[in-house]
Amino acid sequence: MIPYHRSFTYIRTCISFSPSHTAMSYATLSVKDITSLLSRSGSSSSSSPKTPGQTRPVKVIPLQHPDTSNDARPPSIQFDDYFSRWTAKIKRMSLLDWVDTLFPCFRWIRTYRWNDYFKLDLMAGVTVGIMLVPQAMSYAKLAGLPPIYGLYSSFVPIFVYAIFGSSRQLAIGPVALVSLLVSNALGDIADSSEEELHIELAILLALLVGILECIMGLLRLGWLIRFISHSVISGFTSASAIVIGLSQVKYFLGYTIARSSKIVPLVESIIAGADKFQWPPFLMGSLILVILQVMKHVGKAKKELQFLRAAAPLTGIVLGTTIAKVFHPPSISLVGEIPQGLPTFSFPRSFDHAKTLLPTSALITGVAILESVGIAKALAAKNRYELDSNSELFGLGIANILGSLFSAYPATGSFSRSAVNNESEAKTGLSGLITGIIIGCSLLFLTPVFKYIPQCALAAIVISAVSGLVDYNEAFFLWRVDKRDFSLWTITSTTTLFFGIEIGVLVGVGFSLAFVIHESANPHIAVLGRLPGTTVYRNIKQYPEAYTYNGIVIVRIDSPIYFANISYIKDRLREYEVAVDKYTTRGPEVERISFVILEMSPVTHIDSSAVEALKELYQEYKAREIQLAISNPNKDVHMTIARSGMVELVGKEWYFVRVHDAVQVCLTYVQSCNSEDKKEPSFLRRFGNNGSSNNNSSYTDLQPGNTLLKEALLSGEK
Repeated sequence: MIPYHRSFTYIRTCISFSPSHTAMSYATLSVKDITSLLSRSGSSSSSSPKTPGQTRPVKVIPLQHPDTSNDARPPSIQFDDYFSRWTAKIKRMSLLDWVDTLFPCFRWIRTYRWNDYFKLDLMAGVTVGIMLVPQAMSYAKLAGLPPIYGLYSSFVPIFVYAIFGSSRQLAIGPVALVSLLVSNALGDIADSSEEELHIELAILLALLVGILECIMGLLRLGWLIRFISHSVISGFTSASAIVIGLSQVKYFLGYTIARSSKIVPLVESIIAGADKFQWPPFLMGSLILVILQVMKHVGKAKKELQFLRAAAPLTGIVLGTTIAKVFHPPSISLVGEIPQGLPTFSFPRSFDHAKTLLPTSALITGVAILESVGIAKALAAKNRYELDSNSELFGLGIANILGSLFSAYPATGSFSRSAVNNESEAKTGLSGLITGIIIGCSLLFLTPVFKYIPQCALAAIVISAVSGLVDYNEAFFLWRVDKRDFSLWTITSTTTLFFGIEIGVLVGVGFSLAFVIHESANPHIAVLGRLPGTTVYRNIKQYPEAYTYNGIVIVRIDSPIYFANISYIKDRLREYEVAVDKYTTRGPEVERISFVILEMSPVTHIDSSAVEALKELYQEYKAREIQLAISNPNKDVHMTIARSGMVELVGKEWYFVRVHDAVQVCLTYVQSCNSEDKKEPSFLRRFGNNGSSNNNSSYTDLQPGNTLLKEALLSGEK
């Protein structure tokens, strides 16, 4: 490709004056002649002030067109560039780099400072462990599993993640949203009385989630989730939190309610069983819930008391267990016997339901990417170390795969525990190992005590945890800032509440993608005007002081041009021929638009369909005696246009480096048309523009003896 020259060419404009009238004459000046003037530009620019009859230099930047011969390198393909960078990176990697990639824990092991870090990691690990033990059992109950499986899911995955995970502060284990998804998926397959089948399916689900996470991490497909709007995630999470809270109310009320992920059946069953209401579990659960909320808010508000936030779940469990042990209230149900000991190795017995569980597996994987990886990246930025999201996703996948071999159900990053871990100043993954040790000690020595834990205490922990997920502040913010995002939030939360989790996610993602497609197919297009006293052209709606020129429309396309949006762009361009604001125009009065200038600097890509459509548009313009000009296409766009033959079709002289250069040329023709007697029926035909040119073509094929005028400013703007 021929390089773009940034040199300036000075073109002399000759104006002859007579007593009776002012006459402008024009001479043919080829591109080759323009280039030859470079050697004289210095003397021209340094000449004395010009008087009428003398020449005046004007800066023009020539646009060099790319070489489209067979030997020229074709436009680069983004995938090829990405693959080349990836293979080059692999070749540069040393053995140490490979070890760090496969086992991210070695990055902090090599630089670990025992005197500075160990005490902080120890305190953080103990704090999160104390918080995790009661939460894990609560979330297992939410998932419809025995409490022990919450502890199993907090044991092996934590150790595995400490080795393969990239984040040094992320705390993984059972979380409320994933537990609800597990409960909903298992409830559609097996009856609640089939406990063994529930457990087997939950473990199989962890294996499937781990496999999907590993595949997406290895193929670096985490970017796919970027198409889901944050407002969709916020609406889905808020609605899910309400469903989770209502599903736990049964332990407060003292009677069974319907098992559903929809709000209507839950509310109906709560109302229908009101005659079975019992005061003791309600009072105990409400008391524990109030204590949890107070401790959580005090811990957040005062840094010196932040340990209260982590100790709140354990405090609730101890208080509830003490009351149950001392008073033995018969109406308060207890957790019951919990197996003692560490989980044993086992492989899923059957894969018969794997196909049925795949949608839920994909949904949980999406939650892992959006929540866990998002939290991990935020913590990495806050603690000033690098984190690769795809490597993080792979680490979560390995943790779930190996965890499923030791009776764990799906685990992912917890926002609340990760926040506590970071606030406790955890420095490395050693804090996770310490948390895992605490879980192991609980499995070995404390399970006999757990049988006295009241169910309402576990429910209070769940409700306290999910209360912060109802993000009503986000809804108010979206209402103020962007009504479209607010509508996404409302649609997603409403459908999730009334039609279930799967329908809510599908509808939310569908609307999110629809908005993305709509934005892509209907890009922003602006009519540009010149800012007074400058050669800068900006959107006339954003800058009301900007003015346009009669007979010239300057349009900027603010997106790639491809098959999905070219029709919209063509329609808008046709509108601009008649919809230009006449009150902001300057220059000679003309009856209609004669030039359309496309500012293409924001256009990052153009495909073959768009090029063909632009050719058709050019032919339409030509039939209506309108000349198309193109300004500042980037390298790849310019090459695509050149290879399609559009450069020769429009004429090389109608491609410009700057919008201002294009306006100068077009304004020259408008001025000449306005000043000369209109002897020719066609304005453009008078200048000999037949829609094609060759390498030696001039800016205009005018009659001999004329001079090309390229003025930077109108006479009234000097």
